[in-house]
Amino acid sequence: MEHYNLIKALHLISVIAWMAGLLYLPRLYVYHAENVEETILNKTFKTMERRLMLYIMNPAMIASFVFGVWMIMLVPELLEDWWMQTKIFLLVAMTGYHGALARWRRFFLKDANSLTPRFYRVINEVPTLLMILIVMLAIIKPSMPN
Repeated sequence: MEHYNLIKALHLISVIAWMAGLLYLPRLYVYHAENVEETILNKTFKTMERRLMLYIMNPAMIASFVFGVWMIMLVPELLEDWWMQTKIFLLVAMTGYHGALARWRRFFLKDANSLTPRFYRVINEVPTLLMILIVMLAIIKPSMPN
């Protein structure tokens, strides 16, 4: 337990890095979808999207999971709380969103994107909503509603 706060800090740092990518990548998709006919921009966006996903988002997501599981292993009774169970459910949704972003990146990579810039603008709000709910649960730790 003496390292719990260090693990929690590393978890939070990882989550911040992951969230930055989850918020920025769909914004890149908006610009990419608007400029798909521009050869140089198309190639530049593909490079930016790949690097963001492979070098920032994926490692940050993995680190978030590692440090989160580590904290739960140190305090397993957290799993008994409904707020933690709900937080984990929302985390599964966030991970699914990450997977969808990876799938859409492959569409751009193959020059086969059929989704509109508007779609990416709207979908860009999903991680914000999930983040708000997850942070509220983790900080407030509400008791079970009656």
